[in-house]
Amino acid sequence: MSLTLYSLVLNCITGKTTILEGLAKNLDSQIYNFDFINHKNKFIPDESHLDKIAKENKIILIDEVQNSPESSRALKILVDVYKKRIIATGSSELRQKAERDFDTLSDRFEEIYCLPISVGEIIKNKDNNLLDNLNEELQIFGSYPEILLGNLSENEKIQKLEKIVDTYVVKDIVNIYNLKDSDLAKKMLTKIALQIGNEVSLRELANSLNANVSTVSNYIEIFIKNYILIPLPSFKTNIRKAVSENRKLYFYDLGIRNALVKDFREVELRSDSGNLWENLILIEYEKIRKINNLLLSYYFYREYGGKEVDLVIEDYKKKYTCIEIKSSKGKINKIFPLPHKSKIITKENFINELFV
Repeated sequence: MSLTLYSLVLNCITGKTTILEGLAKNLDSQIYNFDFINHKNKFIPDESHLDKIAKENKIILIDEVQNSPESSRALKILVDVYKKRIIATGSSELRQKAERDFDTLSDRFEEIYCLPISVGEIIKNKDNNLLDNLNEELQIFGSYPEILLGNLSENEKIQKLEKIVDTYVVKDIVNIYNLKDSDLAKKMLTKIALQIGNEVSLRELANSLNANVSTVSNYIEIFIKNYILIPLPSFKTNIRKAVSENRKLYFYDLGIRNALVKDFREVELRSDSGNLWENLILIEYEKIRKINNLLLSYYFYREYGGKEVDLVIEDYKKKYTCIEIKSSKGKINKIFPLPHKSKIITKENFINELFV
């Protein structure tokens, strides 16, 4: 089925409800919010209920669809029998919460990523006020729409980010997965936040938290699936001098990261400024890949001697580009063992290199 029949817009991080409200206004349609029991109860696989919904809506708009996994059967009927177009937003891990109640809806939907605002979008909209202070703003407060575009004071931004951490990042995810320890989840993310740009050892992380390695591994995979963390594995070849069993873990939003470590100082005052910049570039490369559905894989590469390449991009034809991420000008480490292109991304050239 094409997108015109059934589109499931998954909640990657932010903006889904705002998008749905805009569609409702333009289409003059109502929104069924599955936070409300009376809205959920309308979507049962019963002809009288579904016939009424089909007649009342040219396009069916649903928010928080993960709160009623059993409704997926009704959605399937609305698509197959009534030929309705549906746009539903909700958790990217609907199947996790739904378990056996979730009808797979195979070939009836297309996923759309709702990520924080990208630098490319800011440039496209020619927001000069943001562009003038873009590096600093994104590295300190991140790119959630309500933070970046909300005309808020610094204190208001910090308070909102702390609320996002405690609600969506911790509470909502803990509830979806029935995790036993929300305190452990937050402590784990805080420790990872202090290690951005460095390899994360699951065993060392588990020991520091007095937790089981498998528990730590499970929590991390959940944060990756829910677009909190970006994993960067090491690139492996048959050449023995390449080493690393650990991954690097970056954050999809640096405002969230800074809220976890409780540091919102200016970049120039911070000892982690280089790591912030590296994380920011990884975020933008990841958004480019997701938004454009690019068939690319990302890695870092490190030798036994300690030299490393910050980012290795591999396409589906096994062509490679090695990226050095520097705050200012630097040299390219010519250590990658396969034929490749190389480039350096700095604060001065990153817009031209990534978006022009």
